[in-house]
Amino acid sequence: MNNYKKILPIPQGESEFYWNKASEGELWIQKCNQCSESYFYPRDISPCCFSRDTEWVISSGRGVVYAFSIIHRSPNQGFQDEAPFIIAIVELHEGPRMATNIVGIEDPTPEKIRIGMEVVVTFDKITEELSLPKFKLVKN
Repeated sequence: MNNYKKILPIPQGESEFYWNKASEGELWIQKCNQCSESYFYPRDISPCCFSRDTEWVISSGRGVVYAFSIIHRSPNQGFQDEAPFIIAIVELHEGPRMATNIVGIEDPTPEKIRIGMEVVVTFDKITEELSLPKFKLVKN
């Protein structure tokens, strides 16, 4: 039995491919063939031009920190043992922005993370079927 205490996403029709690939350690996003824009979160209709002519493309898994917050007290009991932790919006090199966590920073403080820092995806395997994409800083 899984002892994971946090809220888990539930893969559904439009997102099932995304979650299957994440469980294999790959980050996939969707691209509109009509306007050439890549986007995230998974949905069948392009949010840019409302076209249904979309396809899945593999992401490089690289991006930059667009925004972040260091959480010291979580309102969700499942996260309390991990505080402080970083929630963030990462702008992927392909263009879309996604909500995530920045991991691998011991005792996070504002001095250890900045907007614009390079990040790369890593996967937190929760169950055999579910892995959550998170990001870690790129070591220069």
